[in-house]
Amino acid sequence: MNRTFRLLASTLVIALAGCATPRDVPPSPPQELKVIVFPGGFNWPIWAAADRGFFNKNGVRPVITPTPNSRTQLTGLIDGKFDIAMTAIDNVIAYREGQAGLDVNGSDLVAVMGGDNGFLRLVVREDVKGFGDLRGKEISVDSLTTGYAFVLMDILEQNGLLLDRDYKTVASGGVVERYQALVARKHAATLLISPFEVMAKAQGLTQLADASAAFGSYQGLVGSVRRSWAKDNSQALVGYIRAYREGVEWLYNPANREEALALFMKNVPNATRQSAETSYAVLLDPKNGFQRGAVIDLPGVQTVLRLRSKYGKPQKNLSGPQSYYDGQYFQRAAQK
Repeated sequence: MNRTFRLLASTLVIALAGCATPRDVPPSPPQELKVIVFPGGFNWPIWAAADRGFFNKNGVRPVITPTPNSRTQLTGLIDGKFDIAMTAIDNVIAYREGQAGLDVNGSDLVAVMGGDNGFLRLVVREDVKGFGDLRGKEISVDSLTTGYAFVLMDILEQNGLLLDRDYKTVASGGVVERYQALVARKHAATLLISPFEVMAKAQGLTQLADASAAFGSYQGLVGSVRRSWAKDNSQALVGYIRAYREGVEWLYNPANREEALALFMKNVPNATRQSAETSYAVLLDPKNGFQRGAVIDLPGVQTVLRLRSKYGKPQKNLSGPQSYYDGQYFQRAAQK
């Protein structure tokens, strides 16, 4: 495990105590929740909820584990090593539909809250001035079966490039590993998640495309659980969602900007004031930032299903966003 990943892991471990709320009275002592996340600034709502005592108030004690890749995250969730995964809903669908390339049963997985639109940016080396320059090059991905690889493939196809005909892909792991490989100029391009593209630009790399502009409505990060676990731990799940929602809204309050920036710099290794401010502008953009109140974008889920129907293997015609989202826990968490 490299030094950067160790630093990210050390900053993401959260231990919190809890107390009761008026509705859905949480257990006492607070219930520990094993939560697995991808490292990065998109965990800002979790950091805020921890720092401001929102988890504590809602009777849960999350212990956060950073994942190196989607396979570790989703198989760990399926096996019961983790209770909640903050992951791409594309991953949830892939494992539900047997399109993850693994012999595992993900039929119990479901999304229970929104998070963000993915903050996906295609970042390239200096020698790549346009899409045509990617011909014959290697582009790194997490996995060709899960995550955001289909977003990458569709953006490139929109610009005349086809996988294996015009470019090759290399599996390089999660966003931390892909960022490090790109900074080392091992590959020509990769799809990064904010604020990693901010860090990449500081290293002389270039953003070539923004998935938000390419697709419009797209659902990226969600909170995902096993249905069976959620049924047996509904109070704790409601408490987690409620605290996360409070973290999001606290971040969006302009009065909290300075504290939010300090929180970012505390939790992101090597972050500067400038990178924190740039990340704030991206992640808390009124239109394309964190989803307010962690409300899931069901039309955005439909976009994910369209891409998975096009590129997923074995090929399936997928539709019906509600099949992959159980809103009952979110509705309870949203009650005042």
